[in-house]
Amino acid sequence: MPSSKPSFLKTTLIGILMITISSCNENENLKKVNNKYVLTKSAEEIEAYFFTETASVTKSIISKSKLAKQKSLNNTIKIVSIKIEKNQNLLLQDISKKAIEKLIIINEITTAVTNEDLYELANKKEADFDKAYINSITKSLSETIKLFEAIARETNDTEILKLVTHYLPKQYEFLRETEKIKRQIN
Repeated sequence: MPSSKPSFLKTTLIGILMITISSCNENENLKKVNNKYVLTKSAEEIEAYFFTETASVTKSIISKSKLAKQKSLNNTIKIVSIKIEKNQNLLLQDISKKAIEKLIIINEITTAVTNEDLYELANKKEADFDKAYINSITKSLSETIKLFEAIARETNDTEILKLVTHYLPKQYEFLRETEKIKRQIN
């Protein structure tokens, strides 16, 4: 009888290991690219990443724009930040709506990096604020554009593609405006 207990445990452990390995293989596929194996993700994982990252960057842009409305000395920056904030609020609503339709839940997304960036911006003196805000918002808009372009390449979902085609031109427009202001400030 004592030998059956270890063999039972071994068999159970091997069974659990096999189930775990096969479940991992279903979720994460290895694809050979240029003689290297690369981890690929499923369409659902890519879309979930897109929704959460876009919501995170969008919330960051909204917070920065609200701060700019209060703290900026430059009227052009205030006007642009108001337009950016309105657009990003609409984008966030649409992202949240599409995510819910796909059963992806976007909770309050607060990352240390985003908060740190916002705190740094809030602590800037008024004279330095405009330059820091423009640099920060330009970087965030570029991140959003990269996310949109990446999902456009990776998905075949028509609803996501409609969302991208609706908001991407506006993101580019805001990026051009902020870069123009950036050149004027420097």
